[in-house]
Amino acid sequence: MEKGWTKIQTYTNAIQGEIEKQMLEANGIPAVLLNQQDSSYMFGKINLFVKDTDVEQANRLMQEHDPEGYED
Repeated sequence: MEKGWTKIQTYTNAIQGEIEKQMLEANGIPAVLLNQQDSSYMFGKINLFVKDTDVEQANRLMQEHDPEGYED
């Protein structure tokens, strides 16, 4: 990933990652999903990145969005 971006969450479920990405973007935070899963067997990780300047706000929004399932 380019400089200036920080990984804030890792998923194994692409749909959950996309939901979180869209929630962040709806709140004005640019977000990028980097899918490193094998396309045939669906194992691997999907990482969610935000700009360094948005990490704190993104973490807060994710905590508010899913307080029980969020891991920092």
